[in-house]
Formats: sequence, C-alpha cells, structure tokens
Amino acid sequence: MVVDAAYATCLRLARAHYENFPVASRLLPRRHRPAVAAIYAFARLADDFADEGTRPPGNRLVLLDDWQHRLNRAVAGRPDPDDGSDANRIFLALADTIERYALEPKLFSDLLSAFRQDVTVKRYEDWEAVLDYCRRSANPVGRLVLRVSGYRQPDLDTASDAVCTALQLTNFWQDLERDFEKDRVYVPQAVVRRYGASEEDLGRRRLTPEWRAALGEAATRTRALFDAGRPVADGVGGRLRWELRATWLGGTRILDRLERVDFDVFHHRPTLGWMDASIIARRTLAWTFVKHA
Repeated sequence: MVVDAAYATCLRLARAHYENFPVASRLLPRRHRPAVAAIYAFARLADDFADEGTRPPGNRLVLLDDWQHRLNRAVAGRPDPDDGSDANRIFLALADTIERYALEPKLFSDLLSAFRQDVTVKRYEDWEAVLDYCRRSANPVGRLVLRVSGYRQPDLDTASDAVCTALQLTNFWQDLERDFEKDRVYVPQAVVRRYGASEEDLGRRRLTPEWRAALGEAATRTRALFDAGRPVADGVGGRLRWELRATWLGGTRILDRLERVDFDVFHHRPTLGWMDASIIARRTLAWTFVKHA
C-alpha cells in the first residue's frame, strides 16, 4: 500500500540520524513506531532546511513556507500523491497519523515557527526568550508522542515539556561551537554579560573561565528541568515508559559529560556510542535506583 511505503520512508529517515535520545526505537510498541517516525521525519527535514547546507536565508524560508503549505494540505486530508520523493511520502504518512490519532495541527505549526526563527534570530536576550523558543522547537514533539500513545493529561504534558526543553538546552551547550560557526548563540545575552564572557573567545575556540561560569549556570537550569520532567517516565505505562526513561538517561548523560569536561566542546564534544547504549539500557531497567545518569 502507498501509506505503508510512506511510513517505511519515515522509519528510514528516523534511523539515519544521530540523536541524544532514541527515535521510534524498539522500546516503543510496534504499532506506534510508524507514527512517531512520521512526526520525527517531518521535524527533521524542516530543521535541516533551517540549519544545514549553504542556502541563503530567503531560500530557507521559502522551503519552510512550502512545508507549512504541505502541512495544511495534510491536515485537510489532501496530501500530495506519492511520486517517490521523501517529502511527499512524509506528508502522506503524516496525514494518516494526524487523522488516526487526532493530533493538534498547532503542535506542528509551532515546530515550523521555531525553525523559521532559527533563520532570522541569532541571539536571545534572556532565559524567557530561550525557553519560548524551546516551547516551540522541542516541546511539541514530546506532546505528540504522548498523544500517539493515548495520553492527554495536563500533568504529563507539563513534565514532558520540561524534559523536552532540557534536551533542547543540552543540545545547545553540546553544539556551542557548531552553532557559533553559524553565528548563533543560545546562551542568553544577559547571562553572557553577567559573567563577562566574550564572543571573541568563542571565535578563537577558547573556553574561558567566564564562559565556563555562564555555561555552569545554563547547566544548572537544564538539570533542574530534567529533574522536573522525570515524572513523565513514571506517569505512562507499557513500553513508552522504557522509551522515556532511556530518553531522560541519554540527555542527562550528555549533560554529565559536558560538566565533566568543563564545557570545553572545542576539544571534547560529548556524544553517545554503543557502550553508552548498553549502560543506558541497564539503568533504564534499574530506574527506581538511579538519581542521575
């Protein structure tokens, strides 16, 4: 069937990208993996439009506008027919997912608004601005996974938002060098000024004591969000519980490593490998005995 081929494309795309957390992994119930992969593929390609390659900003915004038009057609149940392209297949799968699980279109539009912001906004004045970005760039994905799994409780949404924001922030600190190369800094400017940090040092690939202090504050805030969001992994049942535990553990493990190298991602950018997967799997099973990853 056409929709089966569409979902297969989404699963391929989901498994082809490195992330700090599992995407449509075998920890999820088999029946939910295609839908989660469709959501991820939609977001992953849109994020690439905003972030990857050498396209000028205007071209990036055109691509994101086209993604919004495609989304509107999918929401209306009129996605473009299958022509073998990844884009058309993503939206064929997404249209089926949105209808099947009664997903809120605004969650997808929020993601696109954040990706557009990546094209046009390079600095954030305070934590409020950074967290507003995360509300749209990360939190919708967690809520969509909950919806696909049958959860619509406000308390779970709140906990999920905290974890998703923490994951997004961790990725910012992990990618400090890469983002700066694209002229982006997600550490709030108010924090940068408070500690007397200088972007000139980032340009020289130097993590000064001032930057370490600023990133220390950022990590403390991120850790608090992980702690606030941990209950989402205890508030769901079935295999989703294991998926969310592994996600939480993967994110906090990266944060631990950032703190261990004193945030010097210029020389030690932490990632997760196969040995980490084994450790995370063991700690997922021993969840109730683990305070931090």
